[in-house]
Amino acid sequence: MSFQDCGAERNKEAVSRPPATTAPERAARLLRAASYVARYSLLLFIVLVFYANTVVEQHARAFVYDSLNEVPYNDVGLLLGTARYQPGGGMNPYFSHRIDAAVDLFDAGKVRYILASGDNRHASYNEPAAMREELIKRGVPVESIYLDHAGFNTYDSMLRAQRVYGQSQITVISQAFHAERALYIADHFQIEAVAYRARDVNGVASLRMTVREYLSRVKVLIDIHVLRRRPHFNNEFQPIPRQSDSHRQRELPVPTARARQ
Repeated sequence: MSFQDCGAERNKEAVSRPPATTAPERAARLLRAASYVARYSLLLFIVLVFYANTVVEQHARAFVYDSLNEVPYNDVGLLLGTARYQPGGGMNPYFSHRIDAAVDLFDAGKVRYILASGDNRHASYNEPAAMREELIKRGVPVESIYLDHAGFNTYDSMLRAQRVYGQSQITVISQAFHAERALYIADHFQIEAVAYRARDVNGVASLRMTVREYLSRVKVLIDIHVLRRRPHFNNEFQPIPRQSDSHRQRELPVPTARARQ
């Protein structure tokens, strides 16, 4: 090959070789790729949130009762915990409304026992003890109150009510949006559950809780169907005693005219 031919071959390779990209061009490509991934991930997340909310509502809404007269009897009412006080001070309305609902159920003879299930992860924070204190103030006998100190979340509270406290039938006590998620969990684990709706809360607190609940519904689907998570603690079996049908009406508390606040 002549010197002239070699030169022509080198020129052809130089023309066919793509020009080297600069650092700014590479950065721009990465940003575009990241933007696509972020957009599609956000879209997938929105679809997942919508799906989780729809599934939970379809499974549970028909079993949430507003009327004290219509809610069926169960031996145990599962009172789901929350903080007694708000971060800025003052009573947490979610807490006080749940206490109201639990007392109403007990006074009306719709439950015989109340299982107060909440977070007691630290010695300085004890949701079950706070609920018991308020229930006693409202006239519920201490012997009718059971405490579950390992109800760190709704998932744990429902499974422990079944596996630790021996309840296959139960009445959940919480706000409707929260209770629906609890009923979805119950349905999956063959717990026959209904819910009595505590009064809702309006304003900014309600919006914040609604957003949190949407995310919690996604999490519960993952816990059940993907992770198949177990409760943090499975204590020794300690069932709450059941009352036979023949003794229910005789031994139930006498209904009072106490109105829900």
